[in-house]
Amino acid sequence: MYAQHFGLKQEPFSIAPDPRFLFMSERHREALAHLLYGLGGGGGFVLLSGEIGAGKTTVCRCFLEQIPKRCNVAYIFNPKLTVVELLRSVCEEFRIPFEHTGPQPATVKDYLDPLNEFLLRTHAVGQNNVLIIDEAQMLSVEVLEQLRLLTNLETNERKLLQIVLIGQPELRSMLARPELEQLAQRVIARFHLDALSTEETAQYIRHRLAVAGLTGALPFRRDAMARIHQLARGVPRRINLLCDRALLGAYALGRNRVDRDMVDKAAGEVFDTTQPPGRPLSNTGRAVLVGGGLLAGAGLVGALAWAIGGLNSQAPTPVDMPAAASVSASQPGAVRAAAPKGFAPQGSSAASSVGQQPTAVAPTAPGAVSTLGTAIGLLALTAADLGQRFPAVITTEKDAWRELAPAWNIILGDGDPCMQAQRQQLQCFKSASSNLALIRQLARPGVLTLRDAQGRTVYALLTALGTQGATLRMGAVSHNVTLASLAQLWQGDFATFWRAPAGYQGRLVDGSSGPVVDALAAQLAAFGGEPAPVGRAQVNEPLRAAVRAFQLAQGLKADGMAGPTTFMQLNRASGVAEPRLPAELAGQK
Repeated sequence: MYAQHFGLKQEPFSIAPDPRFLFMSERHREALAHLLYGLGGGGGFVLLSGEIGAGKTTVCRCFLEQIPKRCNVAYIFNPKLTVVELLRSVCEEFRIPFEHTGPQPATVKDYLDPLNEFLLRTHAVGQNNVLIIDEAQMLSVEVLEQLRLLTNLETNERKLLQIVLIGQPELRSMLARPELEQLAQRVIARFHLDALSTEETAQYIRHRLAVAGLTGALPFRRDAMARIHQLARGVPRRINLLCDRALLGAYALGRNRVDRDMVDKAAGEVFDTTQPPGRPLSNTGRAVLVGGGLLAGAGLVGALAWAIGGLNSQAPTPVDMPAAASVSASQPGAVRAAAPKGFAPQGSSAASSVGQQPTAVAPTAPGAVSTLGTAIGLLALTAADLGQRFPAVITTEKDAWRELAPAWNIILGDGDPCMQAQRQQLQCFKSASSNLALIRQLARPGVLTLRDAQGRTVYALLTALGTQGATLRMGAVSHNVTLASLAQLWQGDFATFWRAPAGYQGRLVDGSSGPVVDALAAQLAAFGGEPAPVGRAQVNEPLRAAVRAFQLAQGLKADGMAGPTTFMQLNRASGVAEPRLPAELAGQK
């Protein structure tokens, strides 16, 4: 309904578990990594728990998209079943034919025998089998015990069925019962998905808006996002409900930004809360209450009429914005259409008094807003004005490395920058085919290679990367530029430093061992919540599987080979001291 109003291609806050909208916070990355680790962990149980609406099912859908082709999956989403019903559902999900003859009801054996045969047959041809049970807190003790018995089928190397249990916090309490101790001992990985922090909530909102196609200014004020976190308690589903209703309210009032009062009113409608005592409503808050709320009264009727094309077929701009409809004092209950172009209600509120007549607004001066970038405080940088915007243009790669060095607390002289960095326990990373998604994942400042109007090479430091723009620095001058203009100047060359483990000599290959491999195995174990491995580690299939799972969870190429980008992300996950690339530009709200 409101998507066009805010320049979106679709509504961004649906509560459907769409993997495209999956926001990979550190917690979600860890949750996904635990599921992927469990996939290659040799069988047993993997446990993912979390509060209602924390994103468990969405993580599970993302997990399903990344499961290898040679893996058979059975997914049970309604586990309130008896033992026989569950076994029948598992057979049906795996497409296992089963037979039952005779007048008596089917028994466990009728389904268990063909299931065991299927697991042995698929294992013989190199296939894995995974059973995923959502809402697992609804399972009875008897069904959980039967699931444990299913994992008894095994070879000398591994169990033949991997079971993933996804449920609410009560699931952890269930598995702590004495009668389920044997099952609890077979849990090879477990993770509890906590709520988002205040900062992560803001990132989550920006992320979903960006996926939905937002290219303009953020439609939420900063204080509104802080209030959303407070009211939603950092739970993604509650954030979705609240943001969706707040945007709909802003649309109904003809506004292009959501403030705190709109959030409070929206919360009252979706969470059945009331305005906090002792805090008076602002003009905006009083305007929201006109007509009975964000979703009731004349404001919504006028907005709905405009939305279906009866009043205006084009999305409004800051200059061409329909005012909120108002109710005439002389005609109680009547609905007045939205104001025409160039008009807005008098005063700071869109509907500060009932029946108020609209007054003309002076048009914006021509050229005041020349590009989308400048409209949101970003520079539309062109190749022609690189030298003008940056007086101290960096023209050599050595100078670029020296500009980057202070961020890493190192000093580079006149020699080879990478050799000097290596003596200070740092490695150089260079890529000629990077993209902004990878740089966001690596989350570290670096050097971008740009081209000026004459095709000459110019180097700029990337010091921040937001959803709409980036901060570039040359010498003492920094500019926030639009991502669209950056794409015109940048060809994908990216360089940065990273802190390598002692003794690192390059990408690890099969059979490698030594301190670097030991450090890799220890970091992967810590990331998966497992105890540190004992004895010498070696690059083999189990270690490659752990590397591959970590790479998938981090959005890297999942080749199972530990190279620079894998170690960079391990450093980030392990808290190794390295500079971080801010996700918010200086001066941007």
